[in-house]
Amino acid sequence: MSMDSNLLSSDSAKKAAEVERLSQKKDVRNRWLLSLPALAIIFFAAAGPLVIVVLYSFLTPGDYTGVIWTFTTETWISVVLERDFFDDTLGWADAHLSIFWRSIRLSLLTTILTAIFGIPTAYFIATRSPKSRNIWLFLITIPFWSNLLVRTYAIQELIRNKGVINNLLQWIGLTNEPIEMMFTDFAVGFGMTYVYLPLMVLPVYASIEKLDFKLVEGAYDLYASRWQCFRRIIVPLVRPGLIAGSILVFIPCLGAYVTPRILGGGNQLMFGNLIALQFGQGKNWPLGAALSLTLMVIVMIALVYFVKISSSENNKK
Repeated sequence: MSMDSNLLSSDSAKKAAEVERLSQKKDVRNRWLLSLPALAIIFFAAAGPLVIVVLYSFLTPGDYTGVIWTFTTETWISVVLERDFFDDTLGWADAHLSIFWRSIRLSLLTTILTAIFGIPTAYFIATRSPKSRNIWLFLITIPFWSNLLVRTYAIQELIRNKGVINNLLQWIGLTNEPIEMMFTDFAVGFGMTYVYLPLMVLPVYASIEKLDFKLVEGAYDLYASRWQCFRRIIVPLVRPGLIAGSILVFIPCLGAYVTPRILGGGNQLMFGNLIALQFGQGKNWPLGAALSLTLMVIVMIALVYFVKISSSENNKK
């Protein structure tokens, strides 16, 4: 009798385990079925276009537009190299490389400038009373209420030859003639610094708000100067926010189109302008696709770098 009861209990346990396994399998299947609409949207809206861009980058440009379905790697060679028209020898594509360098240089410069102006601004806001702090944050976010194109034209009105800055400089007698600022690297950098400054201020502010200001008071009690306190206490503690702000500024700057197009004209092209030029006037879709993927690779490298810095900081803690 005891053996029969043991066998029955063993069979019951096996059946219960089988029922639980089938239930878990059904639950997983149902979750996948529920996720299918979202996965389809992700594929067709993100992965699908990316696959098309990768495919186009290995095709031959059409005579007037579009592509010819002939496989070639010549397009990828054209990203950094160009063939001589007469002897077909390869040389550096100076125009592309100069645009690459200008994009990276201006993006780094914009990130640095937004950090220089953003950290004191965020510190000022974080040290106000809660009521006035909300007002300052409201003022910081106001530019996001208007279109980027409108904000860029506002910058143009400031720095053009007959703009506000030149008129003011001539009125106070510092210059006799307008200073040429439009269609220069300065104009593009100035415009991008203005546009992306809030993206640096807000993450840094979030870090400073959590800062224990007793540490700052302790540094002053130990006769630390303002600069020493800022460099050795405030900056290390708000570094996560600074890294996040740098990502939010540097990545969009690399692919910026509107600001360089308006403030730089046709003289100061950046990555985004070069890509648009190939898909538009250049009618070279494969090269535009290859340049787009090159920009994506640069962005991924930058993201990996920032994530590595952030991870190393967390490990130190």
